[in-house]
Formats: sequence, structure tokens, C-alpha cells
Amino acid sequence: MIFDSGILPDPVIRLCAAAGTIALSGFPGLFLSRRPGTGQRIAALLSIAASLAGLATAIGLLLAPRTETWLLDWNLPFGPCELAADPLSALFLLPVFLVCGCGSLYALAYWPADANRRTEPGLTFFFGLLSASMAFLLLARNGVLFLAAWEIMALSGWFLLITEHRDAEVRKAGIVYLVATHTGTVGLFILFAQLRAATGTFAFPPLHSLDPAVGATGLFLAALIGFGAKSGLMPFHIWLPSAHANAPSHVSALLSGVMLKMGVYGMLRILFFFRVPMPWWGILLAVLGTASALLGIVFAATQRDLKRLLACSSIENIGIIYIGIGAAVYATATGNGPLALLCLAGALLHALNHSLFKPLLFLGSGAVIHAAGTRELDRMGGLARRLPWTAACFLVGSVAICGLPPLNGFAGEFLLYFSFLSEAKSAPVPWMALLAPLLALVGGIAVAAFVKAYGVAFLGAPRSQKAAHGHEPGWPMLAPMALLAFLCILFGVYPQPLVRLAESAAVSVLPWPIAPEWRVASRIPLDFLTGVWAVLVGTCLLAGFLYVRRIRSLPTAASETWGCGYLAPTPRMAYTGASFSEMLSGLFEGAVRPSINVPAILGATPRPSRYRFSPTETVLERGIIPAFSFVAGSFSLLRRLQHGQMNVYMLYIFVTLFLLMVWVH
Repeated sequence: MIFDSGILPDPVIRLCAAAGTIALSGFPGLFLSRRPGTGQRIAALLSIAASLAGLATAIGLLLAPRTETWLLDWNLPFGPCELAADPLSALFLLPVFLVCGCGSLYALAYWPADANRRTEPGLTFFFGLLSASMAFLLLARNGVLFLAAWEIMALSGWFLLITEHRDAEVRKAGIVYLVATHTGTVGLFILFAQLRAATGTFAFPPLHSLDPAVGATGLFLAALIGFGAKSGLMPFHIWLPSAHANAPSHVSALLSGVMLKMGVYGMLRILFFFRVPMPWWGILLAVLGTASALLGIVFAATQRDLKRLLACSSIENIGIIYIGIGAAVYATATGNGPLALLCLAGALLHALNHSLFKPLLFLGSGAVIHAAGTRELDRMGGLARRLPWTAACFLVGSVAICGLPPLNGFAGEFLLYFSFLSEAKSAPVPWMALLAPLLALVGGIAVAAFVKAYGVAFLGAPRSQKAAHGHEPGWPMLAPMALLAFLCILFGVYPQPLVRLAESAAVSVLPWPIAPEWRVASRIPLDFLTGVWAVLVGTCLLAGFLYVRRIRSLPTAASETWGCGYLAPTPRMAYTGASFSEMLSGLFEGAVRPSINVPAILGATPRPSRYRFSPTETVLERGIIPAFSFVAGSFSLLRRLQHGQMNVYMLYIFVTLFLLMVWVH
């Protein structure tokens, strides 16, 4: 074995050591069956320590941009083991380590070993293995190593998803996930086979080294299928809503906040292998991103299941990221450097911010589900009074995901708005300006979706006995939520650190030297915005303090609210999630295609009836499943040829050989 240390290998070794520690963190718990809590605590401690070390190393690589390489020549047929860390991979390593550490601590109270002895050891082990496989995937610089890490990631995610496999819905979600992820893997096999044919090696080619005229279209389409399926880009999103809804909440946080970004990373890595990408690649990515953003948030707004709502909003945010990537690719193809830098930095910044507020919301949903005993929004209500800290953290995440200032979700979208409206006019075809109102429409629907989610879950009166007696979770669940909420506020008011990290990664992959006047800080007054947001936050805090002080000084009284003419009003008369989103469901009925059962009320004394509104997975349930059923029915006649008799099978072989001989002759 030969170690090539032509470049200082220390950062790569530290990252590998951190990932390896996380991968093995759940291993002791598999053998401590008599002391299950000990194994879980060991795993949490190791994961948090390794995550902190990995975060420090990745941030160092971004602040001092460079590429660090570690080469192991092991004489295997697919070439040496090459691992490397550059600003692009370091940027995506940040959410891997952050969400892994938060999820490990959260699991101590959310999925305690003492109460879940059957499932906890496997859940803890595969949680660490999934996190580590994503870290190694980001470091891999060989196609076979990349595919190996990719497959470990896919299978670890499946084992985590089916933790509660005794539930039929969970098993169905696991099957859909497995089929979708391996369909994408087939695309990646085709991709790396084509790369091997073009370059003569499985090693990744240097950035900007491939000629786009040689097999570029096949490479791009294979990458789009493989990486688009993993990132949840429409129409490859079919696995995402059911998988994220049925997985344990800290697993959903890792899947949505981190694993989806592996598809984004892979797509970026492949796109910038080429000297100059083709313009239509950018247009196609922007169109698919727009469809994902708009339809994803529409699907989210019509959901009755809290975790499905959050899962569908992940499709929306992935769409926003791909809009920025598509615009950046188009600008790169047409030679517009300032626009390419702004769009790519905005997309990467939004990916980072999504890795903060989406895990926060999924962790918050876990606390809500523990308190209410259900994922159905219409059976919650009134939880803000019983879970004040969870309600505050969930509110921060809801405002952030809507892209509203002064929280961090605004920063990345603001960069995209600015680039579309200011720089797109210099492009050969200024069609990008149309993306700004589309983003505004998506943002407006997102506000409606999360006003519904927060209002129905946390405000009003409890709609079930379990919700009426809910209580705040323990500190291992609250601490990760509080940390993520604090980061959402911090990087919303002061986005400069994340902007610098995202810009560093964008600069590392663009094909030109970056002029100082192209930099984000030179074009956008971030310091001025920070001052405005700081004043806004300070004013809100002061107003809240004065309001609470005023309320406490007044005498308190309790009385019934007006029942609008009803003598005995109940919480069932309050607005439900379905009624709140009824207008959106009607406007986008062609895309959402909900299943609605309106009962007929007959006679002078009608019998009890039930109104049922069920949103459907349109692409899966109305497209893919009917297509598979048709194919299965079409080939059902062939089953009659299977008699189980050897002499009949020999006759088939003889007839086949005879027909082949006649055809060849």
C-alpha cells in the first residue's frame, strides 16, 4: 500500500476519522442488550464528538479554500482509492455532521433504548452508518468508491425507514423507496460506465476537463435520473413523501436535511466536469426546479399529515435549489460570470439554510407527535400552551422556511431574486427575469401552508384528549431544536458567514477567475441588511416584553367565548387543515387530484355521515402504479406458459432454437 502525501493529507484523514467514528458509534449497542441505554449514550457521545471535529475541519477548508487529497494504491481492478476534500464537498459536509450530532442527542429522549429494546440498537447503528456513508460519498474521487458509498447510504436509509415494519403503511413506503432509489442507482451505473469509456479510468476527471461535444448528453441525462431521484426532483420525487412521513422524526431530519443534498452535490460535481456546459441543460434544470417548487408547495398546502406536509415542502425547497443551479449553468454556458456566481452562491446558500430549518421542523414534529399521539393535524390544536418551547422553535422554522426576513430562509432566496432581476438582463435571453415572480408565488403558497400547519397544530383548542394532556419533551429533544432555531435566527440576521462559505464553494467550481466586483459582498449591501434586521428583531423583542409586562399587570378573568349562536360549541367546529386549504386545492385540483367523498344528506332526519378529503400522490397513484398494473396485466398471458413440466420446457427450447436457425438462415 502506498500513501501519496504530495498534498497535506491531514484534513482528509481527520474527516475520514470523524466519519469512521460515527459509522462505528452504534456498534457497541448491538452487543449491550442487557444495558441498552448505555449503548445509546455511547453512540450519542461518539457522534457528537466526531461531528464537532468534522465541522471544524470542513469550515477550515472553506475559509482557506484548497483541495486536500489522500491516495491509497491498493492494486484493485478499478484503480486506487482516492479521497479528497475541496470547498464544494466541504460545504456539503457541514449539514452531514451538524444534523448527525443533533439527531443522535435527540434520539436519547425521542427513541429511548429502555422503551424500544427491539428497535433501538438497529436504529442507532444505521443512523450512524447513514451519516458516515454520506461523508465518505462526499470525499470519494473514484466512481466505484462513490457507488459503494451511495449504495450503503441507500440501504442504511431503507433500514431506518422500516424501523416500524410491522405497520403496513411503513412497509409500503419502504418498497416505494427501495424501487425508486435503485432505479436512480441504475442511472448512476450508466453514468460512471460512460465516464469510464470517455476517460479510460474510474477516477473522477479534473473540473472543466471534459469536452461537451463527446457523449455529454448521455452523461447529463444519466446524472439527471440518478441524482434527481435521490434529491426528490420532480418527476422523480415519488418516494419522498411516504418515506419522510413514516420514518422516525430524527431520521426524517437526516433524510430531508442532508440525504437529499447528496443528489444536489452529485449533479453539481458532474455538471462542472465539463469545460462549458450546454445551455439547454440549465434551461431543463430550471424548468424541472420550477415545477418541483410550485407543485411541491401546493401538495404540502393540501396535506392533513404534518410530516407529509414537511416532506412535500422539501420537494419545494429542492426545486428552488435547482432553479438556482439551472440559472447558474445557463449563465456559465453563455459566459455571464457575475450571474453564474450569484445564482450558484444563492442555490448553495439556500441548500445550507434548508439544512438548518428543515431538520428543526422535523425534530419539532417529533415532539408534537409525542404530545398529540398522532400525525393528523386535525386531531391536534392548542399545543402552544402545553409545549411553549417546542411551539417557539417550530415557529422559527416555519417563518424561516417561508423565506421571510429576518430569518435565514430569506438570505438564499434574496440572492436568487437579486440575480434574476438585476443580472438576467445581460443574458442573451433575459428569460430568467420570469423566475422572480414564480419564486414569489411559491413563497406566498408556502406562507399559507405553514400558517395552516402552525395554526391548526398549536393554536385554538385541543381537538383530542391526547392533545389536551400533552407535555414538553425532555432536554435531549429540546436542546437540538433550540440550537437549530438559534442558528436560523443568527444566520438570518447575520448571513455573512454562510454567504462566504457558499461563495467559496461556488468559486471553486466555476471555470473563470472571479473578479472582485463579482463578489456577493460587492454587489449586495449585506451589512446594511444586517443592521435593518437587528433593529427589526430588537423592536419585536422590546414590543413583546412590554406587551407581556402589560398583560401581567392586568387582572385576569375567565369566561366562555361567544358560540356564534350555538349553545354547546366544540373544538370540532373550528377550522380544520382541509378547510383552510380548500381554495388552494380547488385552484390546483388538476395537479393535486384529491379524493373527496361528499355524503348525500337525505330525508327529514338524515343519518350520521362523514365528509372525507384525502390528498393523493398524483404521479405515483395516478401515473406510475396504473402503468405498472397495465404492464402486469399485459404479460399475464405469459404465465400460462409455465406448466412446471420439464418436457414442455424442452419443447419451448427446441421451438426457439428452430426459429432462430430459420431467421439466421
